[in-house]
Amino acid sequence: MATTTRIRPRALLHASGGPRYAAALAVDALGTGLLRPFLLLYGVTVLGLSAPATGIAMTVGIVAGLLCMPAVGRWLDRGARSTAVAASMLVRVLGVVLLLATPTGNAELFTAAALFLGIGNQAWPAAHAALVATIAHGRERDAALAGGRALRNAGLGVGALLATACLTGGTTALRALAVVTAVAYLAAAALTWSVPVHADRTRPAGRPSGAENTAVEPAPRMRSLLAANVIYAFCLNVPEIALPLVLVTQMDASPMWPAAIFVTNTVLVVTLQVPVTVLLSRFPRRSVLAVAGVLLTASYLGFLAAASLGHGWAAPTIAAVSVVCTLGEIVYAGSATALVTALAPAHALGRVLARFQLSTGFGLAVSPAAITALAPHGPAALWGGLATATLLAASAVAH
Repeated sequence: MATTTRIRPRALLHASGGPRYAAALAVDALGTGLLRPFLLLYGVTVLGLSAPATGIAMTVGIVAGLLCMPAVGRWLDRGARSTAVAASMLVRVLGVVLLLATPTGNAELFTAAALFLGIGNQAWPAAHAALVATIAHGRERDAALAGGRALRNAGLGVGALLATACLTGGTTALRALAVVTAVAYLAAAALTWSVPVHADRTRPAGRPSGAENTAVEPAPRMRSLLAANVIYAFCLNVPEIALPLVLVTQMDASPMWPAAIFVTNTVLVVTLQVPVTVLLSRFPRRSVLAVAGVLLTASYLGFLAAASLGHGWAAPTIAAVSVVCTLGEIVYAGSATALVTALAPAHALGRVLARFQLSTGFGLAVSPAAITALAPHGPAALWGGLATATLLAASAVAH
């Protein structure tokens, strides 16, 4: 398969779904960035719910989203593309409307709102990947997936910054953020709906319409790859959960350190996701994914080494090592979904992507509990455990 060694903005934009779909991704990410980091605060401060009740409701939403993935996969295999992406956005509109309609102290309605938000959040990645795989093919598709992730991270970052700036307004500001989020999701859904994309089930995703049909292949199980992906997904929560936990609660470092690490992570992903993915397109995707595991393992060992330094050096060292962790995340994100779409036969693309999202979502769901359970046992348990598990996952991917 031909490699892509240069970034061509116009071709990348077309392969990603065109200008209107790119605008939809940006608006959707902006809305998600406005609300997602502060949904817990909304439940506690605006609705007066207890922190445990709010957390349970949010967990229910994540689990419900994961349980819906098989149905989403079957829908995608019937040809849905832009309709499925728009539906994932509209479901979240309903979730935000329910959130705004929830009276103070009503945990049931807040749970319903979290449920619809969870379904939309889990369905979107698979639907988006299927849409891009239908429009683009080969390494151009890899670059388009990377471009979508970079754009989404930029929108999430801007949304989170705007939301942080609005927090001084108290409960009124949080309600306003929810309203803006609903409007953003609705606008994104409308933009997506205006870009009709539907898969031709008679040909492989991403293959030109003139290509000959291939025999129906069974859907690959990819058990080792999906199991490894659960471990790989932990890296996505390291900047948001593991590093703040270690720096602030165990090293008594200033909260500015985790904030700076998070901002650096976002900036690096936005600026490097596409160039790194394009640069590595000359190598097999499976090998690149294994290298991502090695980079992540090296960063976890670096965090372990930093923990042995004095408090004056530990925080700066962890910040420096976090760049290696972010590079591992970038390589992982640029190769994992691309590998899955390349392995999946056309008739089962939706189901394969749904299973992949299940493994990613499961990893993201259990990683906070795993990280917070390991951290009290010391750096060796936390970083040594993550390093061992990730290295085993990289080995499984390589073979």
